[in-house]
This record gives sequence, structure tokens and C-alpha cells, in this order.
Amino acid sequence: MESRVLLRTFCLILGLGAVWGLGVDPSLQIDVLTELELGESTTGVRQVSGLHNGTKAFLFQDIPRSIKASTATAEQCFQKLRNKHEFTILVTLKQTPLNSGVILSIHHLDHRYLELESSGHRNEVRLHYRTGSHRPHTEVFPYILADDKWHKLSLAISASHLTLHIDCNKIYERVVEKPSTDLPIGTTFWLGQRNNAHGYFKGIMQDVQLLVMPQGFIAQCPDLNRTCPTCNDFHGLVQKIMELQDILAKTSAKLSRAEQRMNRLDQCYCERTCTMKGTTYREFESWTDGCKNCTCLNGTIQCETLICPSPDCPLRSALAYVDGKCCKECRYHDS
Repeated sequence: MESRVLLRTFCLILGLGAVWGLGVDPSLQIDVLTELELGESTTGVRQVSGLHNGTKAFLFQDIPRSIKASTATAEQCFQKLRNKHEFTILVTLKQTPLNSGVILSIHHLDHRYLELESSGHRNEVRLHYRTGSHRPHTEVFPYILADDKWHKLSLAISASHLTLHIDCNKIYERVVEKPSTDLPIGTTFWLGQRNNAHGYFKGIMQDVQLLVMPQGFIAQCPDLNRTCPTCNDFHGLVQKIMELQDILAKTSAKLSRAEQRMNRLDQCYCERTCTMKGTTYREFESWTDGCKNCTCLNGTIQCETLICPSPDCPLRSALAYVDGKCCKECRYHDS
């Protein structure tokens, strides 16, 4: 029984994952370029041709700029991301060689809660974040991204599991300390730079998105449809197993107590009686009812017809019924 319940729970988790993989719910999507309302009037960026013509692409120029979400817009985005343990960063980009720039940065004062950076000097991609224990942490992925070529980048986080895809190829997969998305009020959301003076990204960006869902890279690379449960799925399954174990333990305890009570009842002597014609008889008590001998056995009346003797009658007599008697008696014939 327990194994069947666990199997159903696991299949439910996988089924939900398959539904997520079929499309992107708008309530789980943050389209960064759209939310920041970039356009020709935005200082420091210019709309250019992208990898495809389906969405807008912007060239981030090497001039002073301040591209960040307004306080209201940032809070709307953070409401989707706050305290979530599964999310994916997606971006299509072409970065200037040797440029070291920040793709996006979510930070509060000096605390970087989520910052994705590409270093053309060291040829590596860096993820800066704060852990669940509120400590700063950086994951470094050696890779040449700043080569003036188009790349699709996806960084998926599922609890403590991190996966980096570039151009629809899985490049790195690691187990890391789980990031914290407990974003305080006043957190800022920057694009293409860390702040007004540092981390300027140089190049073109298109389709910059945050998806609050596991394995969001399938939105960028549909051919990589998910087939396995995520780390967070397993965390959920473990939690369900623990809950089921608790229920099983409580049920077993109740069953044990019920069995003990039943055993005590079996040991209790309860005298059984029989009632016939308004008279109550105790167990094994016998009585005569008309021409039957009756006995109370195990609460049930059992009766047997009287066995009559067959006497040898004297001469001039024969067996005959007598009123009020059950058996025949010898009676003399009248002369």
C-alpha cells in the first residue's frame, strides 16, 4: 500500500513537470527588455538587428548609462521571484571581445542576490549570489563568451542544482549551496551593468528573460525537452515521503492500540444465556419442554426429542398413549 502511494506521488510530480515543459505561463515570466521599456530614447543603447527578427535587440554602447528598472517595475518583477527556489536566466547575446561586463544584476546595497557576469579577460562566466545562510558566493564557469559571436545562454537553478547551457549544449552541471531570493524592499534591478559606474556590458542583447520555473532552457531550446525530474522535484518527493511515513507511523500506533483492546476483550469471560418462553437459562442448563429435552449451549437452545423405552407388557396389555405423557405405556384391554 505504501509503495503504491509513493509511486502515485512521484508520477504526479513528473506529470506536473511535463505540463510546465510545454509552455511558459506569463505569470512565471519576466521579459526584462520589455519591463525596462528600452527604446531609442534610452541613453546608452540603440536598437539593432538581432539573431532573429521575432523580438527587439539592443546594442549596449560604451558610454555612460543607467539602465535599471524603476522602483515599481522592479518590485513587480521581484514579486514573481521572491522566495522561489527554481528559476532560469535566459539571454541571447553577442559580446565584444575582451569586454568584462554584467549581463544583469539584482542587488541591495553591496549584497548581490543574483548577478550574471561574462569576463572576456579571463574567458569565464560568473554567477554571484547570496546563499540561504546569507553569505556571498560566486560560481565560475570557464568559457569564451566574449568572442563577437551570437550565443544563447541559459542558467537554470533548481534548489541546490545548477545547469549552464550555451547554444543549447549542456556545458556545466553542479550541486551548489542553494541561492536565497529573499529580496528585501529597495533591491534594484540593473541590465548590462552593475551600477552607474561599473560592470558595463558591451555588445548586443536580445531575449533577456527570467523564468520562475525549473529547466526553463526548453523555452530557448525546445528540442531539449525535459525528461527527468529536477532537484527541487526530488526535494518535494522527499518531503512527501516524510509526511507519508509520519502518517504510516501514526496509523500503525492506532492499529496496535486497537489490537490490544481486542485482545483484552477476548480474555474477558462473558456468560451466555438462553431465553425460552420468558424463562432465562444459564449456560449448560437443561430443562424439559413438552416431549423434548433442551440444553443451553453457547447461547443457543438445542433440543432433542425424548427417547422412549420399549417395555414388555404383561398378557392382556399393550402399549398405548396416555394423556399428559410423552411415551406409550402398557394399558390393559377392557374385557
